[in-house]
Amino acid sequence: MDIAQRFEQLKQTLAGTDNHQANNYFGVIRELLPLKDQNPEFVGSKIAEMYRQVEDEIKNNDQPPVKPISFGTSGWRGILGKEITVKTVAAVTKAIIKLYVDANTDHELAALLGVESFSEARKKGCLVGFDNRFGGEILGKEVARVLSDYGFTVYYCGESSTGVLSAAVLDRGAAFSVNLTPSHNPLEYGGYKYNAADAGPASGELTSLITKYARQIVTDRDNQILPLPPRGEKGKIEDIDSLQHWFNIVQGNKKVHGIDYDQLLHTIQKKKDQLDIVIDCVHGVSRLHVSRLLKGADEALTIIRGESDVSFGGVAPEPSSENIKTVHSYLQKSKKDLKIGAIIDPDADRIRFTDGITEISMNQFGAMAYYFMMKEKRKQGVVAKTVATSNLANAVASALGETVFEPKVGFKEFKPVIGKALVMFEESDGISIIGHTPEKDAYIGLILALDMVLTSGKNLSELKDEIEKQFGSYWPERDGVLVTVSGEELLNRLAGLEKYQVGTELKVGQEMKTIDKVLSIDGRKMIFSDQSWLMIRPSGTEPKVRFYVESREPEGTKDLVDTARAMLKDLKLIEN
Repeated sequence: MDIAQRFEQLKQTLAGTDNHQANNYFGVIRELLPLKDQNPEFVGSKIAEMYRQVEDEIKNNDQPPVKPISFGTSGWRGILGKEITVKTVAAVTKAIIKLYVDANTDHELAALLGVESFSEARKKGCLVGFDNRFGGEILGKEVARVLSDYGFTVYYCGESSTGVLSAAVLDRGAAFSVNLTPSHNPLEYGGYKYNAADAGPASGELTSLITKYARQIVTDRDNQILPLPPRGEKGKIEDIDSLQHWFNIVQGNKKVHGIDYDQLLHTIQKKKDQLDIVIDCVHGVSRLHVSRLLKGADEALTIIRGESDVSFGGVAPEPSSENIKTVHSYLQKSKKDLKIGAIIDPDADRIRFTDGITEISMNQFGAMAYYFMMKEKRKQGVVAKTVATSNLANAVASALGETVFEPKVGFKEFKPVIGKALVMFEESDGISIIGHTPEKDAYIGLILALDMVLTSGKNLSELKDEIEKQFGSYWPERDGVLVTVSGEELLNRLAGLEKYQVGTELKVGQEMKTIDKVLSIDGRKMIFSDQSWLMIRPSGTEPKVRFYVESREPEGTKDLVDTARAMLKDLKLIEN
């Protein structure tokens, strides 16, 4: 069967109905992407044809979303054209507007929003951006239009990153930001992130209200939830350079975090002959920013996957071990003394590192960064890490006489220690630091890594070896499994984990391990007497159960993963 015949077959099978909701255009795109090298022009034209159908859905599908709108750990994510449409993002935007209308009479809500009134919010204005996803500009302009119709001043950022928008909220003193992004989710997803005036991920109280109001507005044909905007009071829409605000925040808070950004750029230029910097943008927004972030470093800088591609070449665009292999291989061949490589996800809020010798995830890098802030920058403060993150940072903090703030998964959980924690990070490759934004930001992670390498004259793998020699080695791993149940039924089944109490013995590999401590702030984390642990929790953004493990020796992680899978099998959540 030739490619043309294959396309017609796929089109008929997956996208041949008159029902938009039933057509799987992304299914066709996924099948075509591996064939593109065989006939780029023909396959490219057919992929474009499918994307035109998706665009039609995004603009014209007026049905309720296939899955109800729900804000999880980091906003709302859904399938483009089926759940993320012009209609649904308008509904979510109106739900957010209602929060500010209600703030006129609800002082507790106003405190959560960081403004005193609807009028103040409209005057302060808001920022709107989007990542490189298909339809991003369509959705971004719709959000800007709705906000403008209700009198908000809108600072339109175009394609931008989550961390940059957060910095812009702080630098402008804006009321909030909206970023149309599903972060690292696959190509068929769209998303909606909302940060209030504190520039951090919205609190659970706010996201619950957004979920409630958005669901009502989707089916509200009489405008009872939020009346139509009055005529003649439109707010202005102004195009701005959001990245400049990021520069302002980083440079303006030099004394707080200790990073002299201008001096760092000067050092990069000075040592360009000794330095190799390789960044994989995975076709995301960082492709627009990295050269500006590292101004003057062109001779030392190599950008991989720096072209615009809404399909991400068919890969899941996350900073994973699999995806970082290209950067790793490049640096293995480098002859330079200092090597730093990174992969950044589409909305640039996650980053993972390598130096061509060792891959370094945020589990290790967060602890390394904390030690650097304490020892080299001579700063004092706690370290904040989510409960699913490696205990290496705990060992560092204990040795340095500091404490650890360890909440459940989600960057919004760090709100109580903003301005106190030197470093805030989570195992899923998100990080921020004191004096920066309360939102995870790949760019500050990159700048921090460069500062660590150039200050020490050592590569990240050397710094990692040094810190593990001093504080011990930790071997974390994580995974997730799709499940067919959700909601209350899923929680009820996961409640079966409560039988694993302190003192319970479990066979892990060929050993019997005793549970020494149990944390239940987010799922269930079982810490064994040898300080290895495993944790199981439901995902907040996908129909998955996630599990996390950490061993004190490299060969132990597989046994812990197998034990976690056996637990899920026992709960009848997976079959094998």
